[in-house]
Amino acid sequence: MEPVIIAGVGMIPFTKPGASESYDIMGARAAKAALGHAGLEYPQVQMAYASYVYGDSCSGQAALYHVGMTGIPIVNVNNMCSSGSSAFAMATQAIRTGMADCVLAVGFEQMVPGALDSIFPDRPGPQQRHIDLIARVMKLTPDERKIPPALQVFGSQVDLLRTHYGVSDRALARITVKAHRHAQNSPFAIFKNPLNEEDVIASPDLLRGLRKLHACPPSCGAASVIICTPAFARKHGIRDDVRLAGQGWVSDRADGFGDDLLDTTFVGLTKDAAHRAYEEAAVDPRDVDVIELHDCFSSNEIISYYGLGLCDLDDAERFVMDDQNTYGGTFVVNPSGGLLSKGHPLGATGLAQITELTWQLRGEAQRRQVENARVALQHNVGLGSAAFVNILKKV
Repeated sequence: MEPVIIAGVGMIPFTKPGASESYDIMGARAAKAALGHAGLEYPQVQMAYASYVYGDSCSGQAALYHVGMTGIPIVNVNNMCSSGSSAFAMATQAIRTGMADCVLAVGFEQMVPGALDSIFPDRPGPQQRHIDLIARVMKLTPDERKIPPALQVFGSQVDLLRTHYGVSDRALARITVKAHRHAQNSPFAIFKNPLNEEDVIASPDLLRGLRKLHACPPSCGAASVIICTPAFARKHGIRDDVRLAGQGWVSDRADGFGDDLLDTTFVGLTKDAAHRAYEEAAVDPRDVDVIELHDCFSSNEIISYYGLGLCDLDDAERFVMDDQNTYGGTFVVNPSGGLLSKGHPLGATGLAQITELTWQLRGEAQRRQVENARVALQHNVGLGSAAFVNILKKV
């Protein structure tokens, strides 16, 4: 199969709901930024994939028609929180199989305030299998089951980490503190105010120890990635030293629906996707320098360390408290500030992670730069479910 070159990336600053431009303008701005970064014109793009969750059909066309109307195929992608990574995966498939030489993926989201909740309550919810299992195993009360599903899932995740794996409130808080500290160097993040662990612990308890400041905010934003073949890069003078080295994309397996709720809440998915990506890239976790992972809640960052093979779950408390997840530690995790500080515009998130890692590998991350970064890992999950791990290398 054809190697995949990351030709150019682009992102716009994320904003709180109500403060953004409309989704189509945001998407167009991100796509134009990626084109500029690659040194390409839109007519040179042969296919496009557009990702979003909260939008009508063909929103991708609405966004990209602001960039140009060249007749190329534009495919719209909705895969919950992993929508952006899904668009990227489909774009890579087009390159690897020879369908196209240059493909653009753009993701955007125009969100509303508040926790994610069902948009279509008159029909079966795609996460209901997961929610029902969590409620049964965790013995959620009728009142607890009335709160938004995301809070049920991640409140249960926090409860498990605290009661079964020795993860303290202080370690959970430290994840958010790190995110805000990293975000101070990012022009794209929303929440840059310094926090301490006491600030996080004092924030409202949403469910079973899940604090308000453990949660990522809904946000609006857009990101875009352009990929191409090596031959296309040579022909058009495109920088070709950042490449996709390994990729894993998976959904749930039946054996993930037992009483081990960490498997149900992304550990199983993350392990499966990571195994495939490491194997294809011929690396293991010790080779990775910089990581953008799915920290929708601080608890999910911690379990992702385990799923990605960065540390054992029983060692997670020490890993966090010893700062092995930041500059000067074993790995630099979420130098962008992650979802906790940058926000989580669902359709844009996966592409925003790849954008940050491309800048890191190119040495273009400014004050966020991880020194001598050569191997980068991107991790993005969505309940319902879909998980992606992509490994990028500087060659």
